Amino acid sequence: MSALRKKLGSDYQVVTTTSSSHLKDKRRKRQRFVDKNGRCNVQHGNLGGETSRYLSDLFTTLVDLKWRWNLFIFILTYTVAWLFMASMWWVIAYIRGDLNRAHDEKYTPCVANVYNFPSAFLFFIETEATIGYGHRYITDKCPEGIILFLFQSILGSIVDAFLIGCMFIKMSQPKKRAETLMFSENAAISTRDGKLTLMFRVGNLRNSHMVSAQIRCKLLKSRQTPEGEFLPLDQLELDVGFSTGADQLFLVSPLTICHVIDIKSPFYELSQQSMQTEQFEIVVILEGIVETTGMTCQARTSYTEDEVLWGHRFFPVISLEEGFFKVDYSQFHATFEVPTSSSSAKEQDEALLMSSPLMAPSLCNSGEKNSSLDRLELLEDPESTTKLPAKLQKMTGSYGLPRKLLRMSSTTSEMTYSLRELPMKLQRISSVPGVSEEMQVSKTTKITTEAISKSVADLPPKLQRMAGGGGRMDGHLPPKLRKMNSDRFT
Repeated sequence: MSALRKKLGSDYQVVTTTSSSHLKDKRRKRQRFVDKNGRCNVQHGNLGGETSRYLSDLFTTLVDLKWRWNLFIFILTYTVAWLFMASMWWVIAYIRGDLNRAHDEKYTPCVANVYNFPSAFLFFIETEATIGYGHRYITDKCPEGIILFLFQSILGSIVDAFLIGCMFIKMSQPKKRAETLMFSENAAISTRDGKLTLMFRVGNLRNSHMVSAQIRCKLLKSRQTPEGEFLPLDQLELDVGFSTGADQLFLVSPLTICHVIDIKSPFYELSQQSMQTEQFEIVVILEGIVETTGMTCQARTSYTEDEVLWGHRFFPVISLEEGFFKVDYSQFHATFEVPTSSSSAKEQDEALLMSSPLMAPSLCNSGEKNSSLDRLELLEDPESTTKLPAKLQKMTGSYGLPRKLLRMSSTTSEMTYSLRELPMKLQRISSVPGVSEEMQVSKTTKITTEAISKSVADLPPKLQRMAGGGGRMDGHLPPKLRKMNSDRFT
């Protein structure tokens, strides 16, 4: 029995080891959408009749071809054109009979010293390349030769412009410039400035700068919508400083690009444990203008989930020397471990909120304080009133409360919240009915009496006696003015 258990245990251990190694090999051989060198692993198939679109843009098609096909087409086109034009000169000489009378000194041929096809081919090469040895030339007794010569010049110019232009554009493409733009082999996730951050590094090996360098990041991940639709390689944007301008790079020395994992990030719920089961790919695109040529260059790379190191940080590569800064590219890809929580950014935010319970009531009170004001602004705004249901619009339109009363109610609510912040003894005093009203009335009466007494004391003696006499002031007025006063105040 024990031998059977040992055998089963060994078999289980072998199976477990085999399955784990198989998973590792599968993870290692997982198909990438973008290679580390920037090449996209996409092939277009079953185009059907759409292949004719490539011929409509023949110049771009030739530029996009590989070098071996470009050289083959270049040599083939010139060879065919030269043989065709040489054959045309030979045909003219054959039709006119110049081949049989080539050595007759009294006869004037179309092209002098053309005896056979090789001599006709040499004449065409000398004319096309503007070599002009002077031994073979066109005579004025051959109008068809003059017409063919004009056609040859036009056709040769077109072929030269097309093929030489294609080769020049292909040679001047800034694809090789991207070879001197470096990306770190791995990305890292650690805490920076108190926030969980995804980081990777970029560098420029040349002394010439990348003008208007800009970096973008895309997250490729398959997902399923709530409606059941499956989206393979769904593309999501990763913010690397678009809102703050940090995506515009001054790429003189290696830079560390950061993506803050917050509530807007697709990695907000990603933890160290869940990353082991996730499958995603981060595509990094660096664009800029080559300073020497003025052409736009683009460099690409990608990071899969097994190339993202949790709890790591990049080594510094810049040091200050005597009169300059030195960049050590031997540490460009190197990282080291730092203490980092294995939980996701969402779990860290929830834990931080739970660790400070006093923040929740203040947030609730502030929300309740502003709710009355928000409701008041909502009722005062005619545009927002139209957004209400029809029944509420009718109530606010015909049976609504006056705005003054609404403001009074909002003021009362604000006073209530302000009373909550007072000590308990003052709250009990303020909560007694009529106390606050009497204090306000007495205070207002006192202020009014003092203001009137002060204003009367500032008057001249005669006017003081008139003001003190109450209604005697009208007695000093003419009858007509007294009547006007009485009509005005009645």
